[in-house]
Amino acid sequence: MAHCRSKGFLFFLILWLVSRKSMTGAEIALELEKRKGRKPSPGTIYPVLKNMKESKLLSIDENKRYTLTEKGQKSLEAHLDAFIRTFYDIDEMKSCCCDEKSSKNC
Repeated sequence: MAHCRSKGFLFFLILWLVSRKSMTGAEIALELEKRKGRKPSPGTIYPVLKNMKESKLLSIDENKRYTLTEKGQKSLEAHLDAFIRTFYDIDEMKSCCCDEKSSKNC
């Protein structure tokens, strides 16, 4: 079950990243590394990108840059809505386990 949740979160992050600017798979991987602390393997990221392209959530141009489609934008909005409803109290969550001295983990 954790594996499925992890893949769902990867899907959400890719939608979010590509909504901000068109990116190559390598650029997406680097952005994910910044957030997660480790770079996803090509065997993890490219099957997800392929699935998202086949599902018409992303398009890819001749320079291999992924762009969010209209369907992808609607999917992102739905995921954002669910995320916000789930984590509406994120500031409270952070305050219970994070102090100002060790904010690098938050």
